[in-house]
Amino acid sequence: MVKSNNLISIQKQLLHFTPDDSRVVTRFFTPGNLKRIENIFDRILLLSDKETAQILKKTINSFSKRHRNIKRIFKDNFDQINQEISFSTDFTLDQKLLIGSYFTMEYSIESAALFNPSVVIHPEQIETESDRIKVLLSFRAVGEGHISSIVFRRGIIKSNGELVVQKNSALVERVDRIPDPSYHKNDFSLKMIELGVYHSVAKILDNLLEEFTFAELKESIAEFRKKKELKHKKIGRTCEEAIDTLLWLANANYEIKFSPDLDISARVIFPVSNNEIKGVEDARFVLFKNGNGSGKNVYYATYTAYNGFKALPQLIETVDFCHFKVSVLLGEGSKGKGMAIFPRKIKGKYVTISRNDNENLYIMFSNNIKHWETPILLKPPSFYWEFFQIGNCGSPIETEKGWLLLIHGVGPVRTYTISAILLDLEDPTKVIGLLNEPFLIPSEEERNGYVPNVVYSCGAIIHKEMLIIPYAMADSRSGIASLHLQDLFNKMIYY
Repeated sequence: MVKSNNLISIQKQLLHFTPDDSRVVTRFFTPGNLKRIENIFDRILLLSDKETAQILKKTINSFSKRHRNIKRIFKDNFDQINQEISFSTDFTLDQKLLIGSYFTMEYSIESAALFNPSVVIHPEQIETESDRIKVLLSFRAVGEGHISSIVFRRGIIKSNGELVVQKNSALVERVDRIPDPSYHKNDFSLKMIELGVYHSVAKILDNLLEEFTFAELKESIAEFRKKKELKHKKIGRTCEEAIDTLLWLANANYEIKFSPDLDISARVIFPVSNNEIKGVEDARFVLFKNGNGSGKNVYYATYTAYNGFKALPQLIETVDFCHFKVSVLLGEGSKGKGMAIFPRKIKGKYVTISRNDNENLYIMFSNNIKHWETPILLKPPSFYWEFFQIGNCGSPIETEKGWLLLIHGVGPVRTYTISAILLDLEDPTKVIGLLNEPFLIPSEEERNGYVPNVVYSCGAIIHKEMLIIPYAMADSRSGIASLHLQDLFNKMIYY
């Protein structure tokens, strides 16, 4: 179906991405009260071996088709809860699995919303030219308690801009963090300096290699705590607070890895660290060619980690969408929400779009993909439909005319719309073209939802001179819009 505003003809597909409450993962579940935990153990241990086996069999049969390895999940959750109590009982395997099942719950990852999508070319397609391209889409999925996670879909874009999406996997799987990941000392030093606690932990970091593991960090902390000066109450309290900050940083930098045989639609990046316990929000994925110093292609995504009180930007890195590295971003420039990384270096530097004051668009340059300082004002709100604030709708896209940056503006009655600006290829601090009207606004069919009057995107793609934009409607569901790139350029005002 084709819809037009006064500017550009927009084709909106009938394809919609809607929340699916059957997509569930498991989570560790505990009442949190030691006495209640002990009561659950006692009740299960009173069962005969036959009763235990019967209840366990019934439970496994009920949930084995919903999860790939339900026995392993039960066993892991038993091990976790068993660390909290002092039972000296030798448990049978059936008892362990049954106990573990009581400390397991299902969580419907997208029961409430599926929105704020981005799209990138599939790793298998990067070096291939074709009339049809494989793509990966990411979405922000929201379930009970408004906890956000990242989910994926696989699709194909035809030469006419139509997106065809592969059927979802019936199973969904979250993974635990890779134990004992490695860290870079320079990153930790920069963050400790930024937070004003470096001097309190300098000796801990001095005792580590340039690349160190979590086990080595804990060993260095233990050695540091043996120092006599920590016995001084004031010094000891200050150092312990700094150590807590150091351990927080280590916890917030982590790695996860999915099995390659698990379909992309079955992989979910669920909150792992305390930094993001209430949400992994609005990932803006981009293919960065010849990235991370290795000469290989890499995918980056900035996202917002939310702990219920603070929202902080963090970075995801992957080459295959199986193994993901997550890092805290560093520097005073990495404070605002909605950072979006350019798909290549410009004059030897990484570049990102940001909104450091929650109102205006900024641009930053850096020698380090994780470290951002000195925001440069790129564009303030200029038109009525963006007077409240503006932000990006994903990473800039390189075209012959310049860097195409989709932006969102917030106008009257908190209405979000999507427009575009054009940045100079060699000096992206220069806005060389813009639209003075949004080209995508909420239609009557799209206005109602969890947050009314919002259309929003975290990244688009160009194929065969068509701009394909996955976009969210009312923070509830998502759709696909496409337009001819030349139509957009023809309507721009140039400087």
